[in-house]
Amino acid sequence: MWSPAGNPVGDVLQSLVERGETLATAESLTGGLLAGLVTDVPGASRSFVGGVVSYATRVKVSVLDVPAEVVDRHGVVSEECAVAMARGVRRRLDATWGVSTTGVAGPDSQEGRPVGTVWVAVAGPDVVRTRLLALDGDRRAIREATCESAVTLLWDLLREEPGLG
Repeated sequence: MWSPAGNPVGDVLQSLVERGETLATAESLTGGLLAGLVTDVPGASRSFVGGVVSYATRVKVSVLDVPAEVVDRHGVVSEECAVAMARGVRRRLDATWGVSTTGVAGPDSQEGRPVGTVWVAVAGPDVVRTRLLALDGDRRAIREATCESAVTLLWDLLREEPGLG
């Protein structure tokens, strides 16, 4: 994981506060680790509204509004599912930005996808961006690298997009 000096989570949260925007997370393989990283930052509640850990597919569908057709056609380890999760948590928790993580942390493959296959997505008012990761390492390393990638993806978008607030 990042060192405290090299961790952009604080910068992301400060940027959101300055913009008058909020963040919500939808996590599968990271199991709440991403929300934990965010809430480790003092003052996170000024912009972080909450998160949903949707480990089970039925939770992705019933709580995050991932269409069953997406799951049936593409699976939960897919770009389409990651996008639907990010949009769903954004809508459900009334946040400006939704960030999602879905993939295979191991020890076994899932849906024919190897361990380390991960999708992260960020959904904002007028933008959606995704990233496919092919990660190595044990479960912990894969989950940590996923969180780092998700935060970096959001940070990159915030630096590109003008403030919406």
